[in-house]
Amino acid sequence: MTDDAPPPEDLDALVARVDPDRWLSSRLIADPEARADAIAIYAYDHELARAPRVASNPLLSEIRLTWWREVLDETFEGRAVRRHPTAQALAAAVRRHDLPRTSLEAMIDARYRELDPAPMAPDEALAWARGTAGEASRLVARRLAGAADGDKAEAAGAAWALARRPEADRAQIEALLAQAKGVGVAAFPAAAHASLAQSYLRGRPGSDLRKRARITWAALTGRL
Repeated sequence: MTDDAPPPEDLDALVARVDPDRWLSSRLIADPEARADAIAIYAYDHELARAPRVASNPLLSEIRLTWWREVLDETFEGRAVRRHPTAQALAAAVRRHDLPRTSLEAMIDARYRELDPAPMAPDEALAWARGTAGEASRLVARRLAGAADGDKAEAAGAAWALARRPEADRAQIEALLAQAKGVGVAAFPAAAHASLAQSYLRGRPGSDLRKRARITWAALTGRL
């Protein structure tokens, strides 16, 4: 990967295009800086998700994941961060708000399971979901409201990720949604996309307009 290519589009537009569910959730964040930090976290998750998909073999995928681990080294060691729009936006969010490296590292580690072509067992899928979208939601919740609602947000993010898999395990997802109940108002945007999980389970996620309406209703009622 190169570290000096100009950004092809701003990150908000990127996330709106590749991750519309979480982009819609981020619209619930009123503060522009906080919303931009959430977008940086989702863009980071998108970049990690691309590693197994765009590389031609597992070794190249590992190189891409290592590249992002080096971004974390630069960020947490206070060094200049390579000129990649997501890397720079993520580093700025981390440094402003002391976001934990443990969650960011976990998001990298969880992607290694995708390098194995064998189908995931249910427990593997759960660990993958918690480590990817779950940790992303935990980070956004921490940015918005501190650490108090981190576990609930993580469960919500994992439920959303699992529900989008063709082989979704309904019992796992319902258990995660139960764990996510009661997420606070301030942290709710980090979890709101989990309100789409039941629609995915039914195989009818709906249009962007219907998704927006469902997420808005979840925010108004506080129920996922």
